[in-house]
Amino acid sequence: MGLRVEIPSEVAFPNRVLFLGVQAETDFEKRGQADDQARDKQTGQRVWSVTVMDLDPDAAKFGRNAQLKVKVLAEHQPVPPASKIPGYPPVIEFEGLQFTPYVDDKKCRAPQDGRQHKCKAQQTFSFRATGIVEPREIAVPVASDSAA
Repeated sequence: MGLRVEIPSEVAFPNRVLFLGVQAETDFEKRGQADDQARDKQTGQRVWSVTVMDLDPDAAKFGRNAQLKVKVLAEHQPVPPASKIPGYPPVIEFEGLQFTPYVDDKKCRAPQDGRQHKCKAQQTFSFRATGIVEPREIAVPVASDSAA
């Protein structure tokens, strides 16, 4: 089982995230059965995939994607808070947020036709949480006038 490191939501997403949607994760080994929803291997809880947009202006730089999915472990489908701005998705934070680092080796291919092996594996990570909530207010430091 992978290493799960707890991290505060405001550290992982300092500019917050917009809630875009939620759906049940499918366990493809149980596909076609009455209940084919994936369960977390460590806790046994249902897995929900919450799609969010990272509001960090640099999120799309350096190969990162501003839109990502966070797996939420809960018996019932997570419900986002109401949006503060009508017509726009709500801003959320995650409770019990954890990240799991791993090596994504899907781009690694065995050598063919005598060519040298080239592996484009990369270090990446996934997020899991125990819930979604309305963001807590962040205390904004007041700039002092030191020129006086």
